[in-house]
Amino acid sequence: MIKSIEEYLNLLREELAGTDRATIHDALSDAEEHLRTALDTAREVQAGVPEAEALPPIVEEYGSPEEVAAAYREIETRLRPTLARPSRVRERSLLARFFGVYADPRAWGALLYMLFSALTGTLYFCWIVTGLSFSVSVMILIIGVPVAVLFLLSIRGIALVEGRLVEALLGVRMPRRAAFSRRDLGWWERLKPLLLGKRTWLAIAYMLLQLPLGILYFTGFVVLISLALSFIATPVLGPILHMPVVYAGATRYYLPDWLTPPIALGGVVLMTATMHLARFAGRVHGKLARALLVSD
Repeated sequence: MIKSIEEYLNLLREELAGTDRATIHDALSDAEEHLRTALDTAREVQAGVPEAEALPPIVEEYGSPEEVAAAYREIETRLRPTLARPSRVRERSLLARFFGVYADPRAWGALLYMLFSALTGTLYFCWIVTGLSFSVSVMILIIGVPVAVLFLLSIRGIALVEGRLVEALLGVRMPRRAAFSRRDLGWWERLKPLLLGKRTWLAIAYMLLQLPLGILYFTGFVVLISLALSFIATPVLGPILHMPVVYAGATRYYLPDWLTPPIALGGVVLMTATMHLARFAGRVHGKLARALLVSD
């Protein structure tokens, strides 16, 4: 018989061993929130009832660790991230696989994430730098500690939002629940995981790293897309609109007509390669996000 919520959570963690870490995080958060809320309600009805006595009927209603773990595994098979669902595998030629990237939603989602990453990286970096500097500067005042706590809580919230963005656009399973915070603990016991837990500081490291990565992603893909589109448009820009390739003072250089088709074809190949690169970069960034934003 399970006598404490901690014992239940440990058993649930053992039952979910080998499952995705984000799934384990959500399962433990949901279970702890339900069990502690039900336990508080039971103690309101019958004051002073021991946890070991009030917990068995709550566990029976919620489900044993084995049942809950099996339910979460079943749910994960049905609610996988949309972009993570494998498409039907068909025997295709190398050329078809190369140009088939345009039909892969993972490539489009990754490309969209790369283009937005400069904006999100800038916002994250500014928030981190401003929050840390302001929290340290007011630490000598009475409001210093509450300001620092609110800032660290905001980091947890932003990390959860970023995780949802990563899951939606990159197809990487990320936590969908915030970690449950107990209200029956003392203020230091509640603040210690926030201040000393590695999850907060790994999230800060991720957000600081997002700025240089976002600039690299945005700049690289904008340049590649611009080059590819300009190459593809050469049949229109040159022979039809008579636009020169290079301006050199008063001298203008035009592209020979015979060179227009190869360059346009090269633009198509470059654009396709850019989509493959976006899909690969999204896969790598998803692994980075999981390593820094998903707790053990």
